[in-house]
Amino acid sequence: MTDSTPPSTSSRPTGDIVHLDPWQDLRALTRARIGLGRSGNAQRTTDVLAFQAAHAQARDAVHTALDVDAMKAALGEPCLVVHSRAPDRPTYLRRPDLGRRLAPESLAELKKGDWDVVFVAADGLSSVATAEGAVALYQEMKKRLPDWKIAPLVMALQGRVALGDEIAQAMGARMVVMMIGERPGLSVADSLGVYLTYAPRVGTPDSARNCLSNIHLHGLKTAPAADKLAWLMKEARSRQITGVALKDDAPDEIALPSHDT
Repeated sequence: MTDSTPPSTSSRPTGDIVHLDPWQDLRALTRARIGLGRSGNAQRTTDVLAFQAAHAQARDAVHTALDVDAMKAALGEPCLVVHSRAPDRPTYLRRPDLGRRLAPESLAELKKGDWDVVFVAADGLSSVATAEGAVALYQEMKKRLPDWKIAPLVMALQGRVALGDEIAQAMGARMVVMMIGERPGLSVADSLGVYLTYAPRVGTPDSARNCLSNIHLHGLKTAPAADKLAWLMKEARSRQITGVALKDDAPDEIALPSHDT
């Protein structure tokens, strides 16, 4: 006869068993999805939901309209608002060429002046990044360039990087700084990019620009980005060049800012 008496529980562990996650320390160093757990042959529900949320944030960053009113309120000074030739977001995404040129009515509103630089804040592929970071960067730059003739900030809707060339050419600015939302990924949806161009004109090649990328809370912070950009702008004005001809030879304290800044 088989003994059906349940085994004694005295040999079972009395406390909770803690399994240390060997990936935890590495996850603190990156926003990439590494060492994901699994349930059987599938990913854990928490990881699947996190991925879906990140995908939704990326889509929202692309399709959400730039909140110009909120940016004006944060700016607190006169600015200009222009539109590219892309009449709406779907057209902008399908026709990059239209995002590189100003709508005729916007071009007609821009007046020439004696400007060292014009800063342009364009929605690009992440209006969230532009709304969150462009005004703050512009204000930091004004502190670092007290003797420059800086044109009023231009906010550009449905804009690509090259749109800044036509804006600067129309306004008579000797340099343009295009602050634009970068294409969002599944770890960062609010990354701002900056493109600096000396002597901008319609048809300027990308090789004539200097770029700072990955400006956001978890990447390059606003203040270090402003330090680097100010150095590049001063070099560009002194040497009258940007792009591949202007090497990034900034001092180490500028080139390698503290992550805690």
